[in-house]
Amino acid sequence: MTDKSVFPDPVYKTTVLAPLFEGVKKHYASHMGAINRAHLVMLVETGILSTSDGARVAEALVSIERDTEVAALEYTGEFEDYFFYVEAELRRRLGDLGGALHTARSRNDMDHTLFKMALRDRAEALLNGLLELSDALTTKAKIEAKTLIVAYTHGQPAQPTTFGHYLGAVVEVLNRDADRLSAAIDGLGHCPMGAAAITTSGFPIDRNRMAELLGFEGPLVNSYGCIASVDYVTGLYSAVKLVFLHLGRVVQDMAFWSSFEVGQLYVPNSLVQISSIMPQKRNPVPIEHMRHLSSITVGRCDMVVNTMHNTPFTDMNDSEGEVQQAGYAAFESGTRVVELLAAFLPACSINAGNVKRNTDAACITVTELADTLVRDEDLTFRQAHEVAAGTARSVIEQNAPLGEGYEAFRAAFLTVAGRTTSMNEATFRQATSAENFVAVRNRIGGPAPEALSDALAHYRDATKALRDTRAARSDRTAAAARQLETAFTSLLET
Repeated sequence: MTDKSVFPDPVYKTTVLAPLFEGVKKHYASHMGAINRAHLVMLVETGILSTSDGARVAEALVSIERDTEVAALEYTGEFEDYFFYVEAELRRRLGDLGGALHTARSRNDMDHTLFKMALRDRAEALLNGLLELSDALTTKAKIEAKTLIVAYTHGQPAQPTTFGHYLGAVVEVLNRDADRLSAAIDGLGHCPMGAAAITTSGFPIDRNRMAELLGFEGPLVNSYGCIASVDYVTGLYSAVKLVFLHLGRVVQDMAFWSSFEVGQLYVPNSLVQISSIMPQKRNPVPIEHMRHLSSITVGRCDMVVNTMHNTPFTDMNDSEGEVQQAGYAAFESGTRVVELLAAFLPACSINAGNVKRNTDAACITVTELADTLVRDEDLTFRQAHEVAAGTARSVIEQNAPLGEGYEAFRAAFLTVAGRTTSMNEATFRQATSAENFVAVRNRIGGPAPEALSDALAHYRDATKALRDTRAARSDRTAAAARQLETAFTSLLET
């Protein structure tokens, strides 16, 4: 008969403890090694542990790392988790001294430090991908600065602009999202170590030194908050969610633009799949993959954030191993979107013939006709709007381009203004051309080449600033790793 009072219960072992053990092996073993080394250095430097004892513990840690093939470990239930496995190995080698490493710390402060270290690696990698995407789209925007497209509002043709202008809008949002992500990464920058279970310790620990050795900006001050306030999780995943919510909207535009009826975006053959039965079909399925991967990423972020909803403000498993590990999938699917979009959009081109067809069919330059009448014919905007509307109705009924509607325009002008227009046919054609429409909109943020060029330079500056911030964080963690290696090695040499 099985003793049901012996820990762990077999079902609890297989459903909770074993999966968590596998997750620690995969995601946290190296970070736990860094925490063990840093904590040992701090204990010796503060005199909590003698130099000679510290050297013996350091040697044991090295031997455990050398002798243990982490990936091959299997959860047996003998030890509650990987942390206790390492401690048991220390005690097997050192006797009671093996338990000294856990002085003035808890799995609580260790766990949240591990989680922050694992998240910062993933978040920095994602941020780097966003900055590379921003640069790729800015370069594409410069190339396409004069490439006309039809801009849509409410799903209907609205006004002409350029592909470069459209991409500039995408870059602006992407850079703001990258800025939010960078700020969320800063939220990972303070170390929980030293909070212990929740109230710090009676030992003279040096929390600043622990933060320094592990590459953090400093300690997270309130020890209760180190364990209870998981806003570093909710803040980060909220920032990640916004990236893919916004990119998903751009991807949906690509689906619309590449449809047969619109035909504005041409997707090259390398990114098109042919139907298995209908040989005429060109299916730009990467768009669908980017769309659903964006949505999956948003959903994964929501899963993490929603798991924290209405949980107690204290230590809890709802914010720990299982949830943390499940959330990493958001970085995997999100990275795939970023990489694919960075390859997809620069490879696409605009079908000028279809753009002209839709421009002519929908009279989308007519706004500039009204503006020109206000400037050159001394009409109020409402009068000019009525003339333009009458002209548009007439050419649409005739299934003719707006540029060929001079006679209709003259008639509408006479009806509304009560006089003959001074605009000749050549001027009318100029006023209603898509090229002129774009060229005269040379205001901050407009599509005219000069205005767009200024904007693109600003985007590059913004990306560089974010890259510099990221590099500073990377330099700090790299310097910390070197400093920890030096301090730990000095223990071994004692």
